[in-house]
Amino acid sequence: MSLTPELLLHGYSIGIFPMAEHRDDPELFWVDPQFRGIFPLDGFHISRSLARRLRKAEYEITINRDFSGVVEGCADRAETWINTELRRVYDVLHRRGYAHSVEVWEGDTLVGGVYGVALGTAFFGESMFSRRTDASKIALAYLVDRLSQTGFSLFDTQFLTSHLASLGAIEIPRAEYRKLLAEALEGSADFTAPVEQTPQGVIQRITQTS
Repeated sequence: MSLTPELLLHGYSIGIFPMAEHRDDPELFWVDPQFRGIFPLDGFHISRSLARRLRKAEYEITINRDFSGVVEGCADRAETWINTELRRVYDVLHRRGYAHSVEVWEGDTLVGGVYGVALGTAFFGESMFSRRTDASKIALAYLVDRLSQTGFSLFDTQFLTSHLASLGAIEIPRAEYRKLLAEALEGSADFTAPVEQTPQGVIQRITQTS
C-alpha cells in the first residue's frame, strides 16, 4: 500500500498501526493486536539503579532536536520493522507537528532516544534505541514525565515486551484499549508545552504518582 501521513493518522485514530516485515521490504501491513501494550502514566517504574543514573545527570535531554536521528537510531539494528516508507511519513508528520522525539545526548553525540505520534491526549510510542547503558530508559522516564505534565492520558506501546513490563507497562484487551483511545481523542494536549524537567524533578514526580 502507499502510505500517506493522513492515512497513518487515521489508522492510529481507529486503533491500528502499520509495520514492514523488515527494513528493505517496501510493503506495509496494518496491525490490530488482540492485546495492546500501554504505559499507565502513573505506573512507570524507576529502579534504584536508574534513579542513580538519572541523578548523575551525565546526559543532556532534549525534545525534537534531532527527530530523524532518533528514527535512524531506532532503525539501525539487525531486525527492524521501520522501512524507508515509514521513515518518510514519520518525517512529514514531525514537520507537521504530530510526531515527536526525546533525545539523550552525550556531548554532541546522540546516544539514545524515543519517538512517537501524538493525537488528542494519546501518544503512540513507536520505537526507542540506546547506545549507552540505560539511555533508552532515561528517554522513557523523561517522556512519561512530559506526557503527564502536558495533559496526555494514554501512552500506547503497541506491544508488551518483557523490557517494557519491567518498567511498568501493562497489556489490556483490544476493546478496553479502543475505549481509552476514543476518550483520548476527545481531548487535547501539547507535547511541546514548556515544562521544567530536572533529573530530581522527574524522579520525584514519577515516584509520587507510581
